[in-house]
Amino acid sequence: MKGVFLDLDSLAADDLDLTAFDGLLDEWRTFPMTEPGQRAERIGDAEVVVTNKVVLDDDVLSSAPALRLVCVTATGYNNIAIETARERGIAVSNVVAYATDSVVQHVFALILAHHTRLLDYSTSVRNGDWSRSNQFCLLNFPVRELRGMTLGIVGYGELGRGVARIAEAFGMDVIVAQRPGGLPVRGRHPLDDVLRRADVLTLHVPLLDSTHHLIDRQALEKMKPTALLINTARGAIVDNQALADALREGVIGGAGIDVLDVEPPPADHPLLADDIPNLVVTPHSAWAGRQARQNVVDETVANIRAFLAERRRNRIV
Repeated sequence: MKGVFLDLDSLAADDLDLTAFDGLLDEWRTFPMTEPGQRAERIGDAEVVVTNKVVLDDDVLSSAPALRLVCVTATGYNNIAIETARERGIAVSNVVAYATDSVVQHVFALILAHHTRLLDYSTSVRNGDWSRSNQFCLLNFPVRELRGMTLGIVGYGELGRGVARIAEAFGMDVIVAQRPGGLPVRGRHPLDDVLRRADVLTLHVPLLDSTHHLIDRQALEKMKPTALLINTARGAIVDNQALADALREGVIGGAGIDVLDVEPPPADHPLLADDIPNLVVTPHSAWAGRQARQNVVDETVANIRAFLAERRRNRIV
């Protein structure tokens, strides 16, 4: 049996242990990255394909007659033509709960950077403001404590629950939104209610038709003018242009964004402009803890082993 890994560099694998792939199949071919025009040729007669972000659309899947299993080295699988895979009898698996600690700590890094004014104070020190001060400290920027704030969570799966646990340790009040497009669930709150009440709103839903631009201009206008928006999920859940405009106009207080609607983003992306206040953008790195990336490798190997043993594990199809 032949396998191919199309974009190993997406895992920054230099510090990872990949030996579990050895002997798993009869033959492995590994590529650091794969351009769209290289997909069909590189897959060739492989039965197993491993991909992180390479798009396997209808045409690619239809041109791979030997393909039996696609392993996505992520939780999201919107880069795979799922219905085509189902029609062709191609199994698709993903990895789940692999980066909870990494993502949760990144969420709070963004929250704390905003409310402690970490970047502002660091810049002020580098500019010499502390050295010129007539006081022992600088108090140029207001610092807010998290205790007593309301954290609104949209998406209460593995990551949402992980964020909630840490929020409670900080003394935050946690409210959870009803699933977008889903039925009411006891203990959950309508999204509009969460938008209005949250001091911090954090997103942990997948990118689906029902969540595309879930946070648009209308949603942003329902939030408190002091509210902070955190997105470590998928970029297109937020209308990126609307968020840029809202921050400039003071519609909300700030945002911490780890994902954009185009990745890598063009230099003129709306959220990369240098005139947007109270915005921190990180390069889709919330998941990137070393242990989280090793978990991806180990979970992918376990998915392949389960498939070879004719057992379902983390199967989408």
